[in-house]
Amino acid sequence: MKKFFVGAFLAVMALALVACGNNEGGTITLATTTSTYDAGLLGFLLPIFYDETGWEVQVISQGTGAALATGRAGDADVLLVHARALEDQFVADGYAQRRYDIMYNDFIVLGPVGGPIAHNTPIEQSFAQILADNLPFISRGDDSGTHVRELDVWADLGLDPTGNSNYMEAGEGMGTTITMAMEMDAFTLSDRATWYNRPNHGNLTIVTEGSPNLLNPYGIMIVASSEQQEGSRIFVDWMIGPRGQELIGQFGVAEFGNPLFFPEAR
Repeated sequence: MKKFFVGAFLAVMALALVACGNNEGGTITLATTTSTYDAGLLGFLLPIFYDETGWEVQVISQGTGAALATGRAGDADVLLVHARALEDQFVADGYAQRRYDIMYNDFIVLGPVGGPIAHNTPIEQSFAQILADNLPFISRGDDSGTHVRELDVWADLGLDPTGNSNYMEAGEGMGTTITMAMEMDAFTLSDRATWYNRPNHGNLTIVTEGSPNLLNPYGIMIVASSEQQEGSRIFVDWMIGPRGQELIGQFGVAEFGNPLFFPEAR
């Protein structure tokens, strides 16, 4: 009988040690675009990741250009960003071994309710009218993924936004840029997730959406200097694996009826 109790006690202790081991991680630093932070995605994912792995993730929320600079300086372990050409260059320059597809959503053009551009106006028409009529437009102007995409859209359409005397650069994140557009009855380009998660849309509405060149893919990369860190690999594998992809696909469904980000890991 004594042997049975000793054996049972040791078995319970072993299980407890295993359970504790699952929560004995460390800390990694994630530099990421403001949209994943402002939309609430990381606030949803990271507590679950911590509970399941024991690894804590400290977040640096900044534009994609700044996040890539943080990675180049070795001040972040993992990057989660959305400017594909800049990401590919980051890998080509040796700052990461590989970029992984993780998810996508889309960009939208916002403008004043009842303004000169109606809802569902194609991107070609809305941007051309903004330029031709000198309609106020607030650009992020911060080298973020959103700013890069906005400039790419102007260029793809053969338009130069600086020809608009009311084209302004905020030099700020998406939330501040939208607030400025609300205050000035202006147009701006936003990611959909940040827009949906704002409690107050003021006088703005979506005027353009659904264009193929407004798709917004995100990539995740381990910074080369952190390639050997266990937590970085655990985090990326979790994010692009079945668990992370399932949760990404769930985020926003309960509140908005559809995901705010669509899982895309291959």
